[in-house]
Amino acid sequence: MGKVYASSLSERLLRFAVEVIRLLGRIEKKKEYDVIKYQLSKAATSVGANYEESQCTTRREFPTKIRISEREALESKYWLRIILDLELLQDGKVKELIHESEEIAKILKTILRKTSIEKPDGDF
Repeated sequence: MGKVYASSLSERLLRFAVEVIRLLGRIEKKKEYDVIKYQLSKAATSVGANYEESQCTTRREFPTKIRISEREALESKYWLRIILDLELLQDGKVKELIHESEEIAKILKTILRKTSIEKPDGDF
């Protein structure tokens, strides 16, 4: 990821998912790590998948898909932090992906805030 970002959010989310999958391939094969790998791969790929779905939804459905993407970005951060705390990999890539998941979540939160249409009762 580094300092150069893709020109579109769709591309950035795709890159995030690919980088997470690559990272997971480097983790030692142990039964106790299976849940981490499975959950993180689901969360990281779901961020972009839900964002892509949001691009062809109704105005009413859009906030829900963006909210799911944000939630999945934060879940990705959680699993990446576990990898970091367990010291499963000894390079800066995990920290880089944690930072990227935080940035993605912030972007999605901003999109949600700027595009959401509130119903009269305050719910989205």
